[in-house]
Parts: sequence; structure tokens; C-alpha cells
Amino acid sequence: MGAPIRIMVTKIGLDGHDRGSRIIAAYLRDAGHEVIYTPPWQTIDGVVRLARQEDVAVIGISSLATDHLIIPDLIDELRKAELGHVAIVVGGIVPDSEHAMLHDAGVAQIFGPGSSREEIVESVTALGEAVLAAQFGTEVSA
Repeated sequence: MGAPIRIMVTKIGLDGHDRGSRIIAAYLRDAGHEVIYTPPWQTIDGVVRLARQEDVAVIGISSLATDHLIIPDLIDELRKAELGHVAIVVGGIVPDSEHAMLHDAGVAQIFGPGSSREEIVESVTALGEAVLAAQFGTEVSA
């Protein structure tokens, strides 16, 4: 495995259900990545600030309620902060009818119930490698 990928796992908005995000953080940590885990109820400004401070390649956002509806606002703020290269993935309960809105906003991947550990780790690793390759112009292997 190459250099670990820095991944933030967070929850924005008012949803406090964090069991799933803790499990995903453990999956990614166990796969050898550096995981920055935040408690729930993060603000968009707080996530942008932490993404910059921690130099993350991927942000994973957990949504059990409707907090995924503010992800386009987060992506806009990341772009304004010149962090538009960071890959965004969403996990949780996202109605199929809202997938297109999230993809159009810039979400790279949506993981719903039933997504496997392997699928999540492989997808997030590939996204992180692509971000690092684009950022540094080199291939990174995990």
C-alpha cells in the first residue's frame, strides 16, 4: 500500500445519527487511510475549514435525514475556498429521486443501505488516488 489517503468523515446539519459514519470511518481506517472523524452537527464553514487544515482528498458525508440537501451548498463553499478538487461521497438514506441533484452538484459517489465494505473502501480509495494524482501529477497507489 502506498501513502495513505486523508479522508474526512462528517455529518452536516442537524442529524445526530452517527453509527453509520463511525462504521465507515473504521472501515477506511482499517484499510490504511488517515481518517479525520468529526462529531455530528458540523457547519458548512467548519467542514471547509477542517478540510483545508487537514488537507483531505475525500470528504465522506453521512445523511440519515435530509441533511444531504445542503451538500450542494458545501460543495459551493469548497470551490470558493479553492478546495473544489476534494472528492465528495455521501452515505446513508438518500432517495433515488435526489441522486441526480447531488451528482449534478459534484458528488462523486452515493452509498446507500446495502453498500458493502469492499465497495466503499475501493471506491473511496480510487477517488482519493485520483484526487492526489491530479493534485500532484503523480500516480499514487494504495
